[in-house]
Amino acid sequence: MWHQHMTLDKATLPVPRFDQLRLETLKQQIEQNIQQGQTFLSELTQVPESIQQQLKLLEQLDTLENSMNESWGILSHLNAVMNNAETRELYQSLLPALSEYYTQLGQHTVLYQTYQHIHDAALFSSLPPAQQSAIKLALRDFRLSGVALQGAARKRFAEISARLSQLSSDFSNHVLDATQAYARPLTEQQLQGLSQNSVELLKQYGRQRDLDQAVATLDMPSYLAIMTYADDRALREELYKAYTTRASDQSTQTEFDNTPVMEEILSLRQEIAALLGFDHYAAYSLASKMAPDVKTVDQFLVDLAEHAHKPALREIEELNAIATADGIDQLQPWDTAYYSEKLKQQQFNLSQESLKPYFPAARVIQGLFSIVNRLYGISIVEREAPLWHPDVHYFEVEDHGTVTGGFYFDLYARNGKRGGAWMSGFRSRMQTRDGLQKPICYMVGNFTPPVGDQPALLTHDEVVTLFHEFGHGLHHLLTEVDNISVAGTHGVAWDAVELPSQFMEFWAWDAESLALISQHIQTGESLPQHLLTALLDASFFQSGMQTLRQVEFALFDLTIHRQTPALKARQIQHSLNRIREQFAVAPTASYNRFQHSFSHIFAGGYAAGYYAYKWAEVLASDAFDRFEHEGIFNTATGAEFRKAILAVGGKDTALDAFVHFRGREPEIDALLRHQGWTNTPEST
Repeated sequence: MWHQHMTLDKATLPVPRFDQLRLETLKQQIEQNIQQGQTFLSELTQVPESIQQQLKLLEQLDTLENSMNESWGILSHLNAVMNNAETRELYQSLLPALSEYYTQLGQHTVLYQTYQHIHDAALFSSLPPAQQSAIKLALRDFRLSGVALQGAARKRFAEISARLSQLSSDFSNHVLDATQAYARPLTEQQLQGLSQNSVELLKQYGRQRDLDQAVATLDMPSYLAIMTYADDRALREELYKAYTTRASDQSTQTEFDNTPVMEEILSLRQEIAALLGFDHYAAYSLASKMAPDVKTVDQFLVDLAEHAHKPALREIEELNAIATADGIDQLQPWDTAYYSEKLKQQQFNLSQESLKPYFPAARVIQGLFSIVNRLYGISIVEREAPLWHPDVHYFEVEDHGTVTGGFYFDLYARNGKRGGAWMSGFRSRMQTRDGLQKPICYMVGNFTPPVGDQPALLTHDEVVTLFHEFGHGLHHLLTEVDNISVAGTHGVAWDAVELPSQFMEFWAWDAESLALISQHIQTGESLPQHLLTALLDASFFQSGMQTLRQVEFALFDLTIHRQTPALKARQIQHSLNRIREQFAVAPTASYNRFQHSFSHIFAGGYAAGYYAYKWAEVLASDAFDRFEHEGIFNTATGAEFRKAILAVGGKDTALDAFVHFRGREPEIDALLRHQGWTNTPEST
């Protein structure tokens, strides 16, 4: 850990008292917020007469929303990072009332009419641009929430919304429970090939379970270590099967099977789309996104797959060759990570394990803060604040000496924590009666934790993930918009919201940046030239296969959400198989049930929107291309990116914001170059 012996100044922003937090109090706050919201809606029986009264009404609604975001946001966050029976039970018990409230809100005719009145008034054009955007987006969302529905259709929409909230939570819980139900004690022989650091981690997992031996779990640090380094092929196969059948009909723990959950989610989503007059759920989903329609997205993904296909075929041939040389007749899914690592060592003399000692978490974080200081002129200072776990740290962002926001880092995998990495806003920037409320967010990872007395050492993949989430965090924290509906990531088209995060990843691959974020745990030296060269040379490694994998996920997501009637489990599997036959080059086991733990689309916000990662990658690559020409740490270019993209939130459309920064519409050339498929341009 870092700053263990430092005395920190106290947080200057009002932060939650996690040290004194009682679930009962949180429950009362949430129930009170829901009650206040419902009272507000029930008392609104006609559109206020004057435009001033109408605007005041919107202000009241923003205040209610701010309060709700805060109380529910804390519970939702704890449910994800400190999941236990008590927290989960409270979360589940409040979900129906919350869903019902938001459905009432989205279908409140008089509230909708109030927004429409303001929009149609002569005064509208003189309102601040952020407020204009917030009103336009609200009108769109009202229509997508069924405000025009009547009678039985309106009632059914409300029932579906409530049920979908519950099913989404069930899906997520099943994945978490299935992941945590697996623990495999290992013999010393089965640890062959793993680094000492990984072995110590698995032994630490064993001690946590009162066992005097190493234990394999399905948590990412454990799973990846075994799949990448374990010489025991049978062990890799066993773990692969356990991981890819989590929460499915193929798992030994059938109580967590997500099959009926998936089927019902797809069926209800299709019904919602039909109620609102859309051909299918994919069309409904894209109605609020940057991409114009499903056909455009489909074509974009197919085109990208065509670019990736030849490189991917070369990559899989190389993989087959190295496996054959090692006596493997047929490459299997549990071999790909293992032989990819051997191939990387052979081609570039590089392994993730050899890099880890150069990336102690404290140094990486300090370097990351230096990078954003150089780019955007902000300073980041650790402060003392109440925390929900000893691993967590709290920081504040200072801009020319003024605190502008705060964030928490909760970076390491542990029991009771949802897998993956994410940023979620706790509090948004907003003008309140008490003055300017400053943004605060959580940034969460599942990185390899500290082992014994040694600090956490990150793989370079984890470094990239950290930079990605920090990009999201900056989007939330550096907003200059005071309207909660369009501040930070709010109101940003879902397929453009990944732009700042994917953009930030480029600095994890830059030589000058890597010097700032690396320092050997024992010698103190930065990444030496031979490792730096190897890492940068390997940046294109298997980019074809990785792109095809993302295209596979995105096309699968798009396909199952545009089928009518909604698909059943067998048809879902058939759709995935068909896409794999067409696009995949790497093998997949017949029992693989990836879809049963595809939380992005069944428990997150990515339904018929997973393509957003590749779509936004075009934007991010093109934006970074300007830095490549003008200087990777060019402060003027950094200031322009901050102003055009990070500061505006949802005030500007995603396309307008991009054009403001780039001077033209996005082009795919830079993405193809960053994948290693075309030549590098000359810098000026």
